[in-house]
Amino acid sequence: MKIYNHLSDFSKLNNAVVTIGTFDGVHYGHQKIIRKLVEKAKNSHGESVILTFFPHPRMIIDPENQDLKMINTINEKAKILEGLGVDHLIITPFTRDFSNLSPQDYIKNILVDTIGTKHIIIGYDHRFGKDRSGNLTDLKSAGQHYGFDVEEIAEQDIHDVAVSSTKIRHSLLEGNVSLAADYLGYAFSIFGRVIKGDKIGRTIGFPTANIFVEETYKLIPGDGIYAVTVEMSQLEDKDSLPEYKTYKGMAYIGQRPTINGMTRNIEVNIFDFNQEIYGQDIKMNFLKFLRHDVKFTGLEALKIQLQQDKEDTLTYFKSLS
Repeated sequence: MKIYNHLSDFSKLNNAVVTIGTFDGVHYGHQKIIRKLVEKAKNSHGESVILTFFPHPRMIIDPENQDLKMINTINEKAKILEGLGVDHLIITPFTRDFSNLSPQDYIKNILVDTIGTKHIIIGYDHRFGKDRSGNLTDLKSAGQHYGFDVEEIAEQDIHDVAVSSTKIRHSLLEGNVSLAADYLGYAFSIFGRVIKGDKIGRTIGFPTANIFVEETYKLIPGDGIYAVTVEMSQLEDKDSLPEYKTYKGMAYIGQRPTINGMTRNIEVNIFDFNQEIYGQDIKMNFLKFLRHDVKFTGLEALKIQLQQDKEDTLTYFKSLS
């Protein structure tokens, strides 16, 4: 898959099969649309193109509202789309100027003159252009003029899936990572760098890797303890490609109330692992919510609970086999 960080980087195609959207989460409903896009491109000897936006349009149109968090970072989204077989991903910077394009200019300047659209697959309720005034009727009318077909994703098809990015965000914020995975079709994950912490976990037999997530717009699940898998590279020597290994573990999200913590932490206790990995990037896949964050009477009480959490996590993994 070729990735373009601006429309000006894209070379017009002879037969572009296009869909448009933010596709946050690339959930089960999105995947249904994208598979249809890829299949149509192959059957018509064309090339599949996804036009997406970054930052999310709501972040630009309503900048005072900082509550909106994304299920995927832009890099995570690109990796999922590549796995679905998409040929081209255009990541358009969403700006005020872009949002003020008239529907007519949007269609002619972007879809026709820049991309070379011959077929577009779009939802029944898709809106575009200034004040979101453009709609499916405008696209169909323009298609007759410019020579592209419009395939509508019917309302019933979308509602049959019964899933949305908003539902997934709510599930994750409530800690319900299992339900989020059902909607997504894959486990929600966090990608971040291991940084130094205060090493309190080591003193009670549960050393943790503290994770720093660079992208401030990335959604972090609700506070609590989770069963997770951890993926990290194992680089044997500088001349070889890294091999990725997966470990089991339990993750913690919260402010560590037992020690009167002041900041929200993301930590993971990796089972059967004792290497120093400061500065390394790791990926955590959230599989099951175990319990809410609790303030204990002291570190000894916390240690007893963590031992139980580990047992519960191992029991969960055994249930999968």
